[in-house]
Amino acid sequence: MMFSPRVALASLSGKSDAEWAMAGAEHAGAAFLGGIALDEETRSAARKLVSRDRTEFLPDDPIEFVDDQLERLSETPIRPGFNVRSATLSPIREVAEVCRKHDAIVEINAHCRQDEMCATGAGQSLLHHPDRLCEQVRVANKAGATVGVKLRTEVSGVDLPELCRRVTDMGAAVIHVDAMDSEHVIADIAETTDCFLIANNGVRNEATVLEYLEHGADAVSVGRPSDRPEILSRVRRATDEWFAEVVV
Repeated sequence: MMFSPRVALASLSGKSDAEWAMAGAEHAGAAFLGGIALDEETRSAARKLVSRDRTEFLPDDPIEFVDDQLERLSETPIRPGFNVRSATLSPIREVAEVCRKHDAIVEINAHCRQDEMCATGAGQSLLHHPDRLCEQVRVANKAGATVGVKLRTEVSGVDLPELCRRVTDMGAAVIHVDAMDSEHVIADIAETTDCFLIANNGVRNEATVLEYLEHGADAVSVGRPSDRPEILSRVRRATDEWFAEVVV
């Protein structure tokens, strides 16, 4: 079991820290902190995002920041993950070693669609360069960490099930999909790989939970409303009931 209950808190760039994860721990089995830019290329892009009023984590030492944030969750009954962005491999290796130490999932960000981040070769641009994405997964996996990939559907020219098969073959254990109103893709990925599949986008209530789980997701994640206990409670209840029936 990757985590239980099978509800995750999804990272919100520049907002999702240890305090945020602890606040939602009653209702979730995992929390993906971040995202965080690791190398100079992506940190420069993050600074540009901040200049146009987006939120970003920009600590002096991002690897040390990841270590500190995960240490703060060491006594919290939730499995942490950290969503990371890098244009180069060395920081991926370093952050994966930190995540391994804390039994945290290192989540490679192939999801961010901001132009500044994509221009570095990170974020969503990795979907168009699967060899680079696979290499990031390989390096993180070689460091001994549990590796996840966060990606999105509806990106032109990308065969997402095939891409998920490739990153799974390279060592990704978790695929976190922003379904973007393309819930059927969850079923396609579930049929193609045996990874732990988390579905994201619009998860708010029993109906949205069941839609994703019926398509083959192993868990769901909550993004923007992750600081609203009433929504998290509904999502957890629906998820618990679904898997209780599956076990029976």
